[in-house]
Amino acid sequence: MTTTETRRRLRDATKKSWAEPWKIKMVEHAHWTTREYRAQCLAEAGYNTFLLRSEDVYIDLLTDSGTSAMSDHQWAGMMLGDEAYAGSRNFYTLEAAIQKYYGYKYIVPTHQGRGAENILSQIYIEKGDFVPGNMYFTTTRLHQELSGGTFVDVIIDEAHDPQSLHPFKGNVDLDKLEALIAKVGAEHIPYVCLAATVNLAGGQPVSMQNARELKALCARHGIPVMMDATRAVENAYFIQQREPGYGDKKIAEILYEFCSYTDGCTMSGKKDPLVNIGGWLALNDYEKFEEARNMVVVYEGLHTYGGMAGRDMEAMARGIEESVDDDYMRSRIGQVVYLGQKLLDWGVPIVQPIGGHAIFLDARRFYPHIPQDQFPAQALAADLFLEGGVRAMERGIVSAGRDPATGDHRYPKLELVRLTIPRRVYTQAHMDVTAEAVEETFWMRDRATGLRMIYEPKYLRFFQARFERM
Repeated sequence: MTTTETRRRLRDATKKSWAEPWKIKMVEHAHWTTREYRAQCLAEAGYNTFLLRSEDVYIDLLTDSGTSAMSDHQWAGMMLGDEAYAGSRNFYTLEAAIQKYYGYKYIVPTHQGRGAENILSQIYIEKGDFVPGNMYFTTTRLHQELSGGTFVDVIIDEAHDPQSLHPFKGNVDLDKLEALIAKVGAEHIPYVCLAATVNLAGGQPVSMQNARELKALCARHGIPVMMDATRAVENAYFIQQREPGYGDKKIAEILYEFCSYTDGCTMSGKKDPLVNIGGWLALNDYEKFEEARNMVVVYEGLHTYGGMAGRDMEAMARGIEESVDDDYMRSRIGQVVYLGQKLLDWGVPIVQPIGGHAIFLDARRFYPHIPQDQFPAQALAADLFLEGGVRAMERGIVSAGRDPATGDHRYPKLELVRLTIPRRVYTQAHMDVTAEAVEETFWMRDRATGLRMIYEPKYLRFFQARFERM
């Protein structure tokens, strides 16, 4: 073999270029603004990126929720919307898709994921219950608390260390869970909440082995396992890439097996299923399904639409099928890895390993001189917008909220800024521009100042709180 051939094969094995498995058919214009204009926008928004107008944002990485680009196949399905009030054929198409790829028996459609969280919490939780989970999520915990429950974090310790390279930082610590069961009794634990992937840990996955062992432990105590399946397809991809015995399996196979170790799930269809609105609650227990089906009529809409239009259900059914395509998921995660690796190469502190839906900047290491009660992650998100027109999201002390018993701030170990990548929306060039904005902000970090909260809503304050510069 010649030297040229050897070099070509080595290149192909290690640095072979890849391209997205789709073509662009339509574009939406984005506009660049001046730094002075962005400073004015920030002040008017109270330094909260949620309160910025989208038309003033150049690259919008606030969230991957409902921001995906739908395919031509999904748009074609929109034309087949059956908008009958009762018995829409699109519901039965959606139901069949969920049963085929996720494996659950009974489906209750909702307007989005938090609608499913509300119903799940009300039919399972009683006042005084404890709900263990692998790290909290904001809306999930709130619904649990409003129903009288107390969230208990039982994730492995590595999840709270942004520099740990554990491949499955979303795993449940089974010893912590056993200790909680022994302390409060299984009868006071309505279910275990298993998020896959774990958003606030940095998009970190749960291993198949951990899910299997969790199910066995809970079955011994008669405790159901309920999954937040919002990004379960991404979780399946990480199992395929990182867990022995799954490298040759299709993502669809892995997803189905993973779901088999749970008793139901809530779903925000605005993530993995590639639509702009919608969700569902899935259950295997018929009696609980009957309760949920009755409650959806009160809170959402009839049990065959649950707050969604028929066209949205059809688009979601088609999006589910597209989401489990291996080539698609490889490109989706590949774009996130591309951005993350660029930042690592430049010495920018991020959560590792690189997760599924976003890059999480470690605001503690980014702004070590700003104390946590001056909201360093919130300040960093504002500074990124000021520097490059990039909108990101705070995931730290603001998102953690206040302890309902004491009224004090919760102080999470992770103080992060999430750069969330919408699916099939941005190009690698957008990732380059984002990386450069982050790098420039990092080099100017010594000039950064903290924030003071000047308005705080009662619930989920990160959406609407306002701040001013210290």
